[in-house]
Amino acid sequence: MSSNLGAGKGGTSPYDDTPSSSGDTLSSTGAGSPLPDFSASKIQLSTVAPAFGVPSSSLPRSAAAQPDYLDYDQKGRGVVSTMFTNSGISYMIGVTLGGLYGLQEGLRNTPSSRWKVKLNSVLNHCGRHGSGIGNMMGATAILYSLYEGAADNFELDQYTGPVQPPAPLFAGLMTGATYYMRAGPRVAALAGTIGWALLEELSLFTLFWGFLMEAKVGCGSEESLLKNNYQLTLEKSDPFV
Repeated sequence: MSSNLGAGKGGTSPYDDTPSSSGDTLSSTGAGSPLPDFSASKIQLSTVAPAFGVPSSSLPRSAAAQPDYLDYDQKGRGVVSTMFTNSGISYMIGVTLGGLYGLQEGLRNTPSSRWKVKLNSVLNHCGRHGSGIGNMMGATAILYSLYEGAADNFELDQYTGPVQPPAPLFAGLMTGATYYMRAGPRVAALAGTIGWALLEELSLFTLFWGFLMEAKVGCGSEESLLKNNYQLTLEKSDPFV
């Protein structure tokens, strides 16, 4: 047998524990050696380097992790997105309410007590009232969204002074007037006034609800503060508490 096998003097064996010259070279360079720049490829060194034990400080400047900034829209969603959302929700609510009303009317106005006749009457009334109310609410939601978006786009709040926010009120006024425009100017003006009043009441209710929630949170914090002060007073007066 040759004396070079194993850990002999004449050479190395693949079964030796001693690293080879290439392994010595890799270990001598260390993890801090410069790495090639893969910026032209789809490989992100900042992602795969920690898996191989390479610190981020040894990465090239172009491969370092950069913050990912997201676009922030202060005005929220666009007019088209808001219009589709409002119209879809309003249509579904209108169909549901109209269907429930049609169910009641169909059972009340059925001409016969037979099951097939009752079913036919219910289906007819549900379809008639559900589609009618759903279409009306969907079209109203589209008009409202368009007018509200126009008010926000032209920054109507700069010209209304203490009336804030003016976009819902303007949208309610114009929606009612536009929806009943074919009935004449008097009916259109009345419908616009009703729309304005409804949105005004909704705004006041929202404002009152916000104040109520703030007062509730404030009372809760004051109550907890009083309890903490009372507990501290007891601890100071009686060390066994």
